[in-house]
Amino acid sequence: METWKEPQIGQRMGGEKNTVGEEPLSPCSRLFNSPDFNCAIIVIMGCKVKGNAPAIIDGLKHTLVNHPRFSSILEMNDGKKGKPSWVRTEVRVEDHVIVPDIDPNIENPDQYLEDYISKLTTIPMDLSKPLWEIHLLCLKTSNAESIGLLKIHHSLGDGMSLMSLFLACTRKTSDPEALPTVAVRKKQFGPSCYTGFFNKIWWLFVGLWFILKLVFNTFVDVLMFALTICFLRDTETPLLAKPGTELVPKRFVHRIISFDDVKVVKNAMKLTVNDVLLGVTQAGLSRYLSRRYDQEATPKSKESMRRIRLRSAIMINLRPNTGIEALADMMAKKSKCRWGNLFGYILLPFSVGLETDPLEYVRRAKVTVDRKKHSLEAVFSMAFFKLILKVLGLKASVVLVRKVIHNTTLTFSNVVGPKEEITFHGHPLSYIAPSVFGHPHALTVHFQSYENKVIISVTADPTVIPDPHKMCDDFVESLKLIKSTVLERGLYEMENVERLHLIICSGSMMMMMIY
Repeated sequence: METWKEPQIGQRMGGEKNTVGEEPLSPCSRLFNSPDFNCAIIVIMGCKVKGNAPAIIDGLKHTLVNHPRFSSILEMNDGKKGKPSWVRTEVRVEDHVIVPDIDPNIENPDQYLEDYISKLTTIPMDLSKPLWEIHLLCLKTSNAESIGLLKIHHSLGDGMSLMSLFLACTRKTSDPEALPTVAVRKKQFGPSCYTGFFNKIWWLFVGLWFILKLVFNTFVDVLMFALTICFLRDTETPLLAKPGTELVPKRFVHRIISFDDVKVVKNAMKLTVNDVLLGVTQAGLSRYLSRRYDQEATPKSKESMRRIRLRSAIMINLRPNTGIEALADMMAKKSKCRWGNLFGYILLPFSVGLETDPLEYVRRAKVTVDRKKHSLEAVFSMAFFKLILKVLGLKASVVLVRKVIHNTTLTFSNVVGPKEEITFHGHPLSYIAPSVFGHPHALTVHFQSYENKVIISVTADPTVIPDPHKMCDDFVESLKLIKSTVLERGLYEMENVERLHLIICSGSMMMMMIY
């Protein structure tokens, strides 16, 4: 029986060197370019049609390469005043689109794709040209007719900015001239009308309480952040990274779930999508750890798992996100817009344990998220790292960032995607699965909404987490269990309301008959 062949990474050609301008690297970009913190982003695009390299090349010539970061090379020592800089250059798009030769009769295409991406994480970016590339795999998998892999160095931008730029390169499948529609959360605080003396006094007290709560939460979070840098480490679990995990080839796996299932829980419990996804993650990790520990749901095992300290170091984008329309206009007219890495870290605690009530995971998630919303931890962490970078230099900053990540367990993120199906230069997409590698975490969990789906992406160090597929299945099963519990209790509560309504109506009729 023929087995799958080891993937062959396509050949690269470099040589772009015709410089026309330069711009210094931001502090965050310098951090991502350090040898000890060399991070890159991979976006897996499942296409509904066979790959067409000429169409993608032609489309990129009119979009992505018009962005300054994607048409600049990195000069570490030859920039202004000898500092690292982005230097504009002529881009040959053909050198950035890689089409490997793949046997069309391969036995296990899903495994081939997983191995191809894993090997891709071990190959450093070519510094002689702009730090991005697209691999087009003519490979039919279980969820797509062909696969596109967009690999971007993290120094080019933060995750939110890069995702917005990617979406600005796409169009609605239903309307080839229209940009995708992305949900925007409206922020509201208080009523629209503040007239009346007592109303103003009330909202004055509310504002004071909000400020006190913000100061207290920020103080506690900054203190915990400082302790984490010094010595406070997460509990030793089967998820905690080993030294050198950033150099180990990662495994990228994903699952696709229904966005409607998430909305059922969200609407029934009056939560946000973030609350539900964090609750699903806590439930999935609890299931996974209980299996690795070979524990059953007993009072003793519940108490032992609740004592586990498990946190995520999350990067929070502090720059106002550039809209898709502005990025599309910038690429079309070759104009300028706000861009770059500007982020801070927050430490998000995860509550793990074998709960008898599945909804408890979601309730705990809401409490955690609501508290983090009333804290300036991300702003203080950004200011602290920028100060260290300015005073002590890049090496000291890298050491401190690595200590924060080394003392926590995982990377967690959630990005809002298009509401409808989109097309990437003639290729309708069935799913989008972004993730990141190169940082010293053994586990990265990312949620990406797209159309009526949510894609769960798990990036794992196989020496620490040998069964990432089972972890993905745990997330899927956790959502099913939470949803079924919500529906059961919702029907039960509805039946109680209807019974109460019938009792009231019967009582009213009896009173009318008496009178």
